[in-house]
Amino acid sequence: MPHAVSCRALGVSQSWFYRWKDGRLPPRDARRDRLKAEIAWLFNQREGKDGSPRITAALREAGWRVSENTVAGLMREQGLAARRKKKRTATTRPGKRQWRAEDLVKRKFAADGINRRWYGDGTEIVTGEGKLYLDSMLDMDRRVRARRSS
Repeated sequence: MPHAVSCRALGVSQSWFYRWKDGRLPPRDARRDRLKAEIAWLFNQREGKDGSPRITAALREAGWRVSENTVAGLMREQGLAARRKKKRTATTRPGKRQWRAEDLVKRKFAADGINRRWYGDGTEIVTGEGKLYLDSMLDMDRRVRARRSS
C-alpha cells in the first residue's frame, strides 16, 4: 500500500510520515528534549528557587546556546515556576523610639486564680450592612467571661 493512501486513511500529512519514518526524533526535537531534561535537573538542584534568567545563565555556563525566552517557555511547558519563600514579618514588635505600653503582667501569664488577670481581643467583621466589632474578655485561665454593658 502506498504511504500516501495510508496517510490519507489515518488523517495525517505526508510530511508527518517522512518526519517520523526513521523512528527517531529529528535533531531539533532531540535537542529540545535534552534541554528540557537539563532545565528540570537544574531547577531541582536549586530547590525551585531560580527562574528562567538564572537557569539560562547556568545553561550558558554549561555550554548551551539558548535564549532566556526559550528557557522560560520550556519551564512553562513543564510547570516549573520559581517560588521564593516569604519572609515572616513580626507584627507585634514596636519599632525603636516608639511608645510602649507598660507591662503590668511582667510577662507572667499564669494566673494565681480565677478573676485575677484578664486579657481582651477585638475583631472587626465586615458584613454587607457595614462593619461589626466583636470584643471579648478572657480570663488568664482560658475561661470566657460574659460582660454586660449597660
